[in-house]
Amino acid sequence: MCPDVLGPEPRAPRCWSLRRASETALQSSRRAVEDQLKICGHKRDADVFELFLSKKELTEVIDLSRFKKLKYLWLHHNKLHGITFLTRNYCLTELYLNNNAIFEIEGLHYLPSLHILLLHHNELTNIDATVKELKGMLNLKILSLYQNPLCQYNLYRLYIIYHLPGVELLDRNQVTEKERRSMITIFNHKKAHIVQSIAFRGKVDASWDPKSPFKQKPAQRIPSDFAFANNVDKTVFDDPEDAVFVRSMKRSVMTFSSMNWDTVPTREERYLEEEGTEPAQMLTVTLR
Repeated sequence: MCPDVLGPEPRAPRCWSLRRASETALQSSRRAVEDQLKICGHKRDADVFELFLSKKELTEVIDLSRFKKLKYLWLHHNKLHGITFLTRNYCLTELYLNNNAIFEIEGLHYLPSLHILLLHHNELTNIDATVKELKGMLNLKILSLYQNPLCQYNLYRLYIIYHLPGVELLDRNQVTEKERRSMITIFNHKKAHIVQSIAFRGKVDASWDPKSPFKQKPAQRIPSDFAFANNVDKTVFDDPEDAVFVRSMKRSVMTFSSMNWDTVPTREERYLEEEGTEPAQMLTVTLR
C-alpha cells in the first residue's frame, strides 16, 4: 500500500519521552551524589552525615534512604519540583531547598528530627497542604517560606505561627509573643473569649458560637446603691461582669499632708514673742 493510505509515520508515545527524561535526570543526580562521596572520601553509606548537592541543575534526586545517618542536606539552587526522595532519612536535621521550583512538599512528614527547613523562592501555592505536611515536625524551629505564592495569603504569617507553634524563627524574623497572642485572637476565637473573660479570679460565661450573629453587649451602668470606696458594700449582681466593672471603678483614698513652713515662727520670733504671729497651717490633699 502507498504511504498516503497508511498515513503519517506514528510518533513515539509522550510517556516514553518523559520516562527517558526522568532516567536522564536520575543519572545526573546519581553522578552528583557519587562525586560528593568521592570528594568527602566516604566508602560506606553509614559514614555519610552531610551531602552538598546545590547548584547541580538537578530536576530529580535519587532515593537517599540508604544514608541512614544523614543530618545535613543542601539542595538549594536547583530545578526540583518535589521531594519524594526523602522517606527514611529520620536523622535529617537541616534541609536547604530554597531557590527551586517545588510546588508540593509531600513526604516531609517523614522527617521528625528536622530542625531547620528553608523553602523560600519556590512555587508553593497551597498553604493548607503545606501546613498539614509540617504539623508533625515537633522539632522544627527555623522555617522560611517567603517568595512563594502562598505568602500572598492575607494573614499568612499568623496562620503559620498558629498551626506551627514550635517555630521560633519564621522568614528570618523572630516570632514574638505579640504575634502569638494575635493569632489566638484571630484563629482561635473560643480560646480568646475564655482568656478575655477571666478577671479577678472569676470566670464568666465563655460560650461562643462562631456561627451565631454578633450581639452587642449593653452598656454597663453603676447600680443606684453603689458607693465609691465603700469596702463593705454587699451588692449582689446578676451578671458577674457587672461586679468586675464596679470593682474596677472603686479606688482607695490617699491623703497627703504637708506643713506650710512659711507660717511656722523661727526661733528668734519665738524668743522675741512678736505679736501678730499666725499659727502654723497644715495643708491636706485627698486623692482617689
